[in-house]
Amino acid sequence: MFSVTPISARALQEKLAQHEDFLLLDVREAHEYAYAHIEPSVLIPLQQIPARLTEIDAQREVVVLCHHGMRSQQAAEYLVRNGVQRVFNLTGGIDAWSTQCDPSVPRY
Repeated sequence: MFSVTPISARALQEKLAQHEDFLLLDVREAHEYAYAHIEPSVLIPLQQIPARLTEIDAQREVVVLCHHGMRSQQAAEYLVRNGVQRVFNLTGGIDAWSTQCDPSVPRY
């Protein structure tokens, strides 16, 4: 059985710098995403994940993020239960990204 693996903001920054192939999935609401997001993330709000599951390639590595890491943990667990094999949850969410990696990303 697969499980969700935590990933730190710094480790995500390294994956992005290395141009690794993965889906960066933001599960916050559209207004939160509009205020602050990490490129090249894709927005699918948590409540829409079940209806939009076919948009997520189960064979691709997925890093899920939200504001602080709780909604993304729920989404990540749902993805694992539905066949996505390599799922990571951004510990501390976009708030950790802003404080540890990119202070130009607004905090809220």
